[in-house]
Amino acid sequence: MQLTGPEILRRMQLQNPHNPDGKPDITITPFDEKCLGSNSYDLHLGKQLKIYKNTLPYGMYPALEYHKGRVYSMRDWFWDYSAYLEYRKYPEKYDPRNPRFLLDPCDAESHKTTELEIPNHGVILSPAIGYLGHTVEYTETYNLFPYIDGKSSVGRNFILNHHTAGRGDDGFCGQWTLEIKTLYPTVVYPDMRIGQIYYEEFTGARKPYNQNTTSHYNGQMGPTPAAIIPIENICDRQR
Repeated sequence: MQLTGPEILRRMQLQNPHNPDGKPDITITPFDEKCLGSNSYDLHLGKQLKIYKNTLPYGMYPALEYHKGRVYSMRDWFWDYSAYLEYRKYPEKYDPRNPRFLLDPCDAESHKTTELEIPNHGVILSPAIGYLGHTVEYTETYNLFPYIDGKSSVGRNFILNHHTAGRGDDGFCGQWTLEIKTLYPTVVYPDMRIGQIYYEEFTGARKPYNQNTTSHYNGQMGPTPAAIIPIENICDRQR
């Protein structure tokens, strides 16, 4: 059963002695009641973005500073003019479908990142690149199932704010990492509304995320790269 907006607010104000330090079931920081909807709370985009280095073609910017009124072209994506000329001649070398830009979920080397900060006037994201972002909000959830999704206006701008990973856990504490992808070159701004968080009740014995020794992301702050999937897990299943 999904919580309504007023019930979310009530759970935020109600101390629970069974939670760590007697905290409420829901914590959202910072919190602004104007962002509370009928059955969700609006989340905002933080300033930091991370990009896996292996997915960035040489000579290209991961994103472009946005200046309203300026006319952009493909040339603007390149900080290295010789790379731009190579792109003109051999576009397949810069195609994100090219296996040279692969990510290996079991290899730490392919998960090294570069970071950029979104200026107040915004950046243009490339549809050829996946970005790790984060919410401004830090949340803690106990005795409930939290999950995030995009706002309708975000979806109608073809911004995907999570890539299958919008579900959280009872006991999760931290900012939410966003797996951002756009269909077109699209401007994003710091603190823009990027999604919504929902809460559902569940039945059964609890296994809180913050008490699970195998959890990877509890307490995360800022955009957090993927934890490496141990190769032995794959090998065990193939035997």
